[in-house]
Amino acid sequence: MRQIRNLSLSFLYGHSIVPYRLGLTFFLITGLCSCGNLTSTGLRGAGLKIGTNVTPIGEIKAKQDNQAIVYIQGQVEKQAPLIKQWAYKIKDSTGKIWVVTNQKNLGEGSEVVIKGKVRYRSIPLAGKELGEVYLEEE
Repeated sequence: MRQIRNLSLSFLYGHSIVPYRLGLTFFLITGLCSCGNLTSTGLRGAGLKIGTNVTPIGEIKAKQDNQAIVYIQGQVEKQAPLIKQWAYKIKDSTGKIWVVTNQKNLGEGSEVVIKGKVRYRSIPLAGKELGEVYLEEE
């Protein structure tokens, strides 16, 4: 048994353990950071551009699959309280869309990134379709 223990630790003899710990710490931190979601809901910042995952609001159409998940980035224009949720009108340079969420701390004028499912509510009225596309936050 003692011989096996000596063989397993023999690679450390003559070497400092500090580089191994630094390397392990680096990989651990890198792994944890890569698991994070940089486009989390409510992420704010002036001129923040997340990347190619952000869908311009103008490209979100009523005919999209109701299960489509998109990220949008924009500025809060209006807010409306609902029974247990909030609705926010988010605008970017391509358009505007309502977002239904549990968050209640998004102030008008704040810059946000939101992940949500594309939804469409049909409202037929007097032979016309007055439905609206909106996002339901994930």
